[in-house]
Amino acid sequence: MVVASGTSNRHVRALAEAVSDEAKAAGHRPLGIEGENGSDWVLLDLGDALVHVMLPRVREFYNLEKLWSLSPSRSRAATDN
Repeated sequence: MVVASGTSNRHVRALAEAVSDEAKAAGHRPLGIEGENGSDWVLLDLGDALVHVMLPRVREFYNLEKLWSLSPSRSRAATDN
């Protein structure tokens, strides 16, 4: 999973289009692209990889890095002992 930020809706859309174009050039057509209309958050499904391109406020709100973190939280680790 790749998470990236753009500075504006136009920038988010342009970054997502660039990733899509590069994937196609490498012979990997995206399986799906969601969110291009609003461009607050664009998701590209490349099969083996998901690419999220978001505005900073959207990235901060959803905090995907924390959601998909593999390290246990301190409170959970303390209760497991």
